[in-house]
Amino acid sequence: MEKNKDLGRLLRYAGGYKALTYLSWVLSAISAILALLPFICIWLIIRDVLASEYGMIARYGAYAVALAIVSMLVYIGALMCSHIAAFRVAANMRKEMLSHVISLPLGVEDRFGSGKMRKIINDSSAATETYLAHQLPDRAAAIATPIGLIAMLLWFDWRLGLLSLLPVALGFLIMMRMTGERMQERMKQYQDALADMSNQAVEYVRGIPVVKTFGQTIYSFRLFKDSIDRYEKWVIEYTKELMRPMIIYTGAINSSFAFISAGAFMLASGGITQEIILNVLFYVIITPVISITLTKIMFKSEEAMIVHDAIMRVDTIMNEKPQSDAHNGLVPSDSSVKLDHVTFSYDGRKDAVHDVSIDIPSGYLVAFVGPSGGGKTTLASLIARFFDPQEGTIRIGGLDIRDIPKERLMQHVSFVFQDSHLIKGTIKDNVKLAKPDASDDEVLAALTKAECMDIIEKLPDGIDTVLGSGGIHLSGGETQRIAIARTILKNSPVIILDEATAFADPDNEVKVQRAFSSMLDGRTVIMIAHRLSSITNADRIYVLSDGEIRENGTFNELLEKNGLFSQMWNDYQSSVEWKVGKEAM
Repeated sequence: MEKNKDLGRLLRYAGGYKALTYLSWVLSAISAILALLPFICIWLIIRDVLASEYGMIARYGAYAVALAIVSMLVYIGALMCSHIAAFRVAANMRKEMLSHVISLPLGVEDRFGSGKMRKIINDSSAATETYLAHQLPDRAAAIATPIGLIAMLLWFDWRLGLLSLLPVALGFLIMMRMTGERMQERMKQYQDALADMSNQAVEYVRGIPVVKTFGQTIYSFRLFKDSIDRYEKWVIEYTKELMRPMIIYTGAINSSFAFISAGAFMLASGGITQEIILNVLFYVIITPVISITLTKIMFKSEEAMIVHDAIMRVDTIMNEKPQSDAHNGLVPSDSSVKLDHVTFSYDGRKDAVHDVSIDIPSGYLVAFVGPSGGGKTTLASLIARFFDPQEGTIRIGGLDIRDIPKERLMQHVSFVFQDSHLIKGTIKDNVKLAKPDASDDEVLAALTKAECMDIIEKLPDGIDTVLGSGGIHLSGGETQRIAIARTILKNSPVIILDEATAFADPDNEVKVQRAFSSMLDGRTVIMIAHRLSSITNADRIYVLSDGEIRENGTFNELLEKNGLFSQMWNDYQSSVEWKVGKEAM
């Protein structure tokens, strides 16, 4: 039933090419039947040789070759049809997944991880492509072949035919046991074990520089080795579990010769005739096709399980609820931001933000500070509508952000991330992401305000210098300044800065801070900061801990309260004054 559901879902993506999928099955089945006909020619050749009649042998041989060629050509036609349909299914599946991803909240990709999401979109659709292009036509052939074989086996000598089918029936029963629901669960475990080992390998390779620096090679390798050990344990247990049924299966499907031999002795008890010799020889030649066909069917069942697992992984993306989009002409009246009893949870169990209410007037500079994990970035992400809160409302310019069309909201709000990313392209291309129709003069003006001209002047092609693979690579602070230039060019009324100086060295930090100053005038700015010295002039500071606002006020007001912020400030001052010393001998 699950297999039929999976196939139905896949064919839904085929559109008008669905008929080609069905045609590929028909052609493949016809090819399989044609491939059996040369065995009839072989039977005729054996008959004439035993009768010492050689006149038709060459013709029968020519017929066998011609039928084999026709079978091959029909099979090629089947594969052409299946590949065309499979490519369309894979393409449409990827398009639908990507269209769905676009409709999801922006934060979903972070939760999945871009690598995992990319793997699901690419690898899962590739698995279905192989299944439709090769496995299903071959399955049609694998089903048609036993039907044709049974007809032939019973036609020439029904007694030998029944004897040769007994081990086939036994093998089929064992195969059904090995490819049942338990095997489906095992396939999921196998894919999970592979994914875990792959993830640990990637993390280990990425961390090699840090590992070597601190001499923790053995310790850091342990997680990777543990994942390998878990995979090894699973494979060994799985192999032992299937060892006995696989031995019985292999023995059964290859025992047809023993049954035929026993049948030959019984048939020859009354005397050996030319007909008995003819049929025994023919059955000895044709019965190995049965074991090959059954093995193909078994492996096709395994491929179906892989596809089922791939579809389940696709569903992890497709089951994510899309974010609603308003279609109206509403425009925020100003750059004020108001949160009214906002609550949000990532997992539905623990609130990352709980009952938060904040009122930020237009043009204010406010800061979110607090211990790590307190909800600062989550709160900022909610304002940018990376997610929608489960409770409460967020308003920008007097409008609920859910009532503002996404495109207009993105024009109204800019987000400078802690770890900004640049696309592979020129500096100009990266800056113009904020305003595709911007002129070179506008791009240069934004770069100038973002303190980027020292970067541009040292590059070989100025703003036309290519970044990324095959081009120039920038430092973290330089990348951040290019991202700020992009934000300046966008010229949005609300700006969110998520620890935007985190990866800047002292020289870059000064330039980044000057760049901030040039874009803050007249805008509402929400700043997430760990370096408390950068927010002393904020109009309002909100201290978050465990998803709730513990304190709020100006810098001086919070110090006078002698609460959490005061403690954080004292700790920060101690860290700034800390120096590396050498103990006197």
